[in-house]
Amino acid sequence: MQDTTTVFVVLFALGFGYTNGFHDSANAIATSISTRALTPRVALLLAAVMNFLGAFLGTQVASTVGKGIIETPEGQHGLVVVLGALVGAITWNLITWYFGLPSSSSHALFGGLIGAAMAGDITVKWEGIREKILIPMVISPVVGFFASALLMIGILWVFRRHKPGPLNRGFRVAQTVSATAMALGHGIQDVQKTMGVIFLALLTTDHVGADDGIPWWVVVSSAAALSLGTYAGGWRIMRTLGRRIVDLDPPRGFASETVAASVLYTTAFVFAAPISTTHTITSAVMGAGATKRMSAVRWGVAGNIVMAWILTIPAAGCVAAGSYWVLEPLIG
Repeated sequence: MQDTTTVFVVLFALGFGYTNGFHDSANAIATSISTRALTPRVALLLAAVMNFLGAFLGTQVASTVGKGIIETPEGQHGLVVVLGALVGAITWNLITWYFGLPSSSSHALFGGLIGAAMAGDITVKWEGIREKILIPMVISPVVGFFASALLMIGILWVFRRHKPGPLNRGFRVAQTVSATAMALGHGIQDVQKTMGVIFLALLTTDHVGADDGIPWWVVVSSAAALSLGTYAGGWRIMRTLGRRIVDLDPPRGFASETVAASVLYTTAFVFAAPISTTHTITSAVMGAGATKRMSAVRWGVAGNIVMAWILTIPAAGCVAAGSYWVLEPLIG
């Protein structure tokens, strides 16, 4: 029974990775599509390939997700906790995808883990959550906004005497590089979250030890799930991020992608912090757009997005807790 449930939980985790891909594919490519630097299908293929490759560049974030958010639950009861967390995360992903809101799949997963753990009487590591999730959740969008604005101001000053036509053509080419970097950063961050929750399920059933590395099949399957979801495309969210927040031109698209990618690499490799790629790129887009004029950013749309950010952890947590209470009598 336990082995069957473990397989089911792993498949559900890969399902989360797939929804993460089509929900968050906009993170890497919406700006490049909106500025016509890349065609939609080329951009999706690029993002899918880079997402896959990013999975093989580290496991620090996966370790944080697998061991740093909740105490490792045990046995069949623990699998129900992990399954409840995944149901909460997937449900919130689908809701925000339907409404075209670029919320964080990462925070949906964290909220799911917290909610299911509390419902299942599993200890939540609040100190780790504060240091690895809440503080980066606040800091990364602020850094993304202001760093993107500063980079864009620098670009405007350096190229102030250039004609708009040739300048835009040049930055469309440059966006191929920045979009690639952003997609790779998305893979480094978000594939590891699926890897981490599968690792947690394997820890729960003693299939791996706490000091073991991530099994190779977990890395490959997690990367494949995210990449397939990315190639499926999340067009609803792509329209919001690429067009509804601000009308981007190629220089601003390049600035926002470059800054967002830099933040993703820094937090993954230096701090092992599982930050939201959605929060980072969205705030960078706002920062670059604000250099036109503050009114260029559609702050009403931005406000709806921020509200979704605030609701993500508690909403996913509530769904996860409810899912746990339903599932526990059935398979616990």
